[in-house]
Amino acid sequence: MDTFALIVTIGVALGFTYTNGFHDSANAIATSVSTRALTPRAALAMAAVMNLAGAFLGSGVAKTVSEGLIQTPEGSKGMGILFAALVGAITWNLITWYFGLPSSSSHALFGGMVGAALAGGTTVYWSGLLDKVIIPMFLSPVIGLLVGYLVMTAIMWMFRRSNPHKTKRGFRIAQTVSAAGMALGHGLQDAQKTMGIVVMALVIAGEQGPNDPIPVWVKIVCATMLSLGTYAGGWRIMRTLGRKIIELDPPQGFAAETTGASIMFASAYLFKAPISTTHVITSAIMGVGATKRVNAVRWGVAKNIVLGWFITMPAAAVVAAVAFWIVNLAFL
Repeated sequence: MDTFALIVTIGVALGFTYTNGFHDSANAIATSVSTRALTPRAALAMAAVMNLAGAFLGSGVAKTVSEGLIQTPEGSKGMGILFAALVGAITWNLITWYFGLPSSSSHALFGGMVGAALAGGTTVYWSGLLDKVIIPMFLSPVIGLLVGYLVMTAIMWMFRRSNPHKTKRGFRIAQTVSAAGMALGHGLQDAQKTMGIVVMALVIAGEQGPNDPIPVWVKIVCATMLSLGTYAGGWRIMRTLGRKIIELDPPQGFAAETTGASIMFASAYLFKAPISTTHVITSAIMGVGATKRVNAVRWGVAKNIVLGWFITMPAAAVVAAVAFWIVNLAFL
């Protein structure tokens, strides 16, 4: 196996992780920044550290990505498929980041994998894709919406007789913890997705077997790149999540972050499902906001976000397929 192809593919995988970091940094900290619980730079630094820590908390999601979605391709063609999948994901990340649309980096990656696999004639595990990606893609936003609504309703009831100013001040402090939990869950979910891709590349190159554990250096470099990308910040998307959907106050921010973190940890440990942190936190914000009054949520903005969710996988798949055909013609 061409060592150069392996190095390039791993490099592009780490590039995807970096874009994932600055694209999805808003997921962890937008609510805390918008409620002024944390300054932007402090929030980004905290999120970067917690992303790094979260990457070492498990490997179930990485195993799903590396073994459960497409058949591990072989030879130089296989490396070309992985390369094209990553190009599709990175391209869609950059497009949605430019327009400030909080789409899912995870589903961009999955769409890229499917598109490149189909173009390269590699088997797609449709049942695994349905169970681990498609069903969670529909369920997680619904759960986020409902749980966010219920958590916020419970907070409103428990603190109904409290002094509003003292309550907001307390929740502003509590948001430091909930934002950290959200960032930890993001690291647990999203760093592992790139680990799965790197492991596939190593298996294709014959550097390790399919049942070998994830090398420590893979965990370190993937977690580090995600953290660096997170610290770079995704200000365009942060404005969308923190301000354009609804103006959040500290109790609402705490409820949304607690909801998002809980769902991410549950999906990673109970189902090993690589869910979208973007879908979860965005829907939680909508659910929390709806407790104020239904029209407090800017549903027009929400509609555009949800539309972006639906086109992410097909769009990334098309870009990845085109990228594979170009790579195939030029190098394979």
